[in-house]
Amino acid sequence: MSETNDFGDFHAIIPAGGTGTRLWPLSRVAKPKFLFDPLGQGRTLLQSTFDRLAALAGKDHVVVSTGWRYVEPVREQLPDVGVENIFAEPVPRDSTAAIALATAVLARRYGEQTIVGSFAADHVIRGREAFAESVRQAVETARAGYVTTIGIAASRPSTAFGYIHQGLSLAARIPQAPSAREVERFVEKPDASTALAYLSTGEYRWNAGMFVMRADVLLGHLRASRPAMFEAISRIADAYMAPAATREEAVDEAMARYWSGIEKIAFDYAVAEPLSLSGGVAVIPGDFGWDDIGDFNSVAALLPSVNERNLKVMGDTDQVVCLDSAGDVVAPMSGRTIVLLGVNDMVVADTPDALLIAPRARSQEIKSVVSHLQDEGRDAIL
Repeated sequence: MSETNDFGDFHAIIPAGGTGTRLWPLSRVAKPKFLFDPLGQGRTLLQSTFDRLAALAGKDHVVVSTGWRYVEPVREQLPDVGVENIFAEPVPRDSTAAIALATAVLARRYGEQTIVGSFAADHVIRGREAFAESVRQAVETARAGYVTTIGIAASRPSTAFGYIHQGLSLAARIPQAPSAREVERFVEKPDASTALAYLSTGEYRWNAGMFVMRADVLLGHLRASRPAMFEAISRIADAYMAPAATREEAVDEAMARYWSGIEKIAFDYAVAEPLSLSGGVAVIPGDFGWDDIGDFNSVAALLPSVNERNLKVMGDTDQVVCLDSAGDVVAPMSGRTIVLLGVNDMVVADTPDALLIAPRARSQEIKSVVSHLQDEGRDAIL
């Protein structure tokens, strides 16, 4: 697919925030997981996300929302993204603020009817043609006034993801998007039995947090439901439109005045869930390979086994020696050899200043280790 803007007025937003605490000690505050290449593909998660979105929207129609401390690494990894398309946040304010600010600026640049889509920086997607078709239908559905999400086919009864309950078809209303359906509701991460029940109905899809919408629809919803946030975002967006000679100063001043007071809330809670109650949200099925790099288990699922005992290695396999051990995930990042003897189903992540050893079954709990280290004042290794 060409890198011209085949999607007309479509602009892609990449929220690149968070530190990926469940991948500590590989992922740190200074270098979060989206700046890594955990699968050894030759491109980081952020670069891969940019590649597939630029192929649809064009390089000039991809923007990044990130923390101020990551601006330089983002610019280094994405030299095709102009500095005017990187929105730097002084402090994290969750996904609603990040998406809303980028949307407000894009609306001022290109008009309020412009279509924006938010796609996380740390997802792995396989099947670009299927992905492109899902985004195309999402754009068409967004043009009809819906906040549109892309729901992933639930291949197993996972308790790690939220779910989308699909409703009636919108094909008759939006013929350019024959797969579009109304969203009945969003549901939180379920327990195992509930997840199994969802899977058996065939009516539920995983919520991957991909959202496509017209700028005026999102901003109008925020104006009505969260006026304080809308006002603050509007003031900051206005600063981005200041003359070039004074823009940086204007943005800094607006950020200092308004940003820290913005409500910290996820997009699902602030926008998607409330609008779904009034029939304002649609879902397009995403029948492509999708994975959220959330913890060591999710990385391991995407890596090939290096031996018949299902050993997974993130990095140089020559630095791992495995004897009478099975099912381990090993990240040799310190330059020294790791030897496993009689060790099963463990995570071993070795870096120059920190070593993690934990059962794979507790991978989701590694974030609590980071919290504990933070409480102990061990900020140097965070």
